[in-house]
Amino acid sequence: MKKPLKIILASLVVVGLALTAGPFLYINLIRDDAPDALTIDDDASDQTIPAGQETAITDVNGAWQVAPNTDSVVGYRVKEVLFGQSTEGVGRTGDITADLMIVDNVVTEGSFTVQMGTILSDAANRDRQFNGRIMDTTAHPTATFVLRAPVTLPTNALSGEVLGFEATGDLTLRGNTKSVTFPLQAKVEGAVFTVVGNITIVFDEWGIPEPDLPGISVEPEGLLEFSLVFNR
Repeated sequence: MKKPLKIILASLVVVGLALTAGPFLYINLIRDDAPDALTIDDDASDQTIPAGQETAITDVNGAWQVAPNTDSVVGYRVKEVLFGQSTEGVGRTGDITADLMIVDNVVTEGSFTVQMGTILSDAANRDRQFNGRIMDTTAHPTATFVLRAPVTLPTNALSGEVLGFEATGDLTLRGNTKSVTFPLQAKVEGAVFTVVGNITIVFDEWGIPEPDLPGISVEPEGLLEFSLVFNR
């Protein structure tokens, strides 16, 4: 084999190794792990009640609100492939407003609004893609959810007890509005009502494009996840 050809082949091998070894080292040795999925016990209101000292929830009726930049979190979670290496992208924000109305132990109204341009991940390139061609936060600065079916709360629930529900409502994301139904968990502790859940988002159904970066691809769906801490 002629020397110039050997040099070319050797260079291609070096480049190939760099493209695979570099992302592997970054993902597995340098980059921090993605944040864990949100759960009902991740919120700052969690107060563990000793066994046998639980008390019944006496009154949840009335208006509940979430104020921006308190203890609530909304964000996304998506599986990525970076030059052949599997990883996970997570972005979150606390810039949220939300409201609940409960009448006779039934959630009759509920909504939340997220300022999409404030969602941040651990990678500036991902955030630029998210705010630009992916979610176009200039044209679509907010995402919203509005409850469309009442949710009945159990009358014998205990303070701090994790309750499971299903919610149905209209989600508006990147200018598209669709009806969604998804599971969620909730608990009441005094004047704090926490709601945690996630909604599966199939990107094509919402007109959400893939990242426009060489060597990077994402799964066809991801999660919109939230932990909302309401107060009265």
